[in-house]
Amino acid sequence: MAKNSGYWLVKSEPGCFSIDDLAALPGQTTMWDGVRNYQARNFLRDSMKEGDRVFFYHSITGVGIAGLCEVVGKPYPDPTQWNPENRHFDPASPADTPRWYAVDIRLVRKFARILPLAELRNLQELAEMELLKRGSRLSVQPVREEEFQAIMAYVGEGMGVR
Repeated sequence: MAKNSGYWLVKSEPGCFSIDDLAALPGQTTMWDGVRNYQARNFLRDSMKEGDRVFFYHSITGVGIAGLCEVVGKPYPDPTQWNPENRHFDPASPADTPRWYAVDIRLVRKFARILPLAELRNLQELAEMELLKRGSRLSVQPVREEEFQAIMAYVGEGMGVR
């Protein structure tokens, strides 16, 4: 495994795919596909690397950080873009110059409880975190190292997890 070089947060609606769904998969690993925002795609395609740490965030219901994952390979063209049976199908994406990318992530651990947005807002170290900015809706977003460390310290102290 490569040395950790980056920190990320990925969002998923629990009704679509939750951390419990990931935990139930063989090897607790999945393809993170369906990213259909160009800025989020660019983060995933151009910056995510094997060994990077990833917060798994539930949006819509049960909102908050549910656990920690890691990137387990290089980004690659998202195969769902060419599957007309898939809801992420994009008929305008050419096979020779793919428009959309995916990456495989593996569960490191599910947190004892979801870390809600309201609690994140109370951590002074997270004042500039992308997730907490007004109108931030990216499904893949960077997390600064100091933000990652602050959340992990809070999880360890406030949630009885080490």
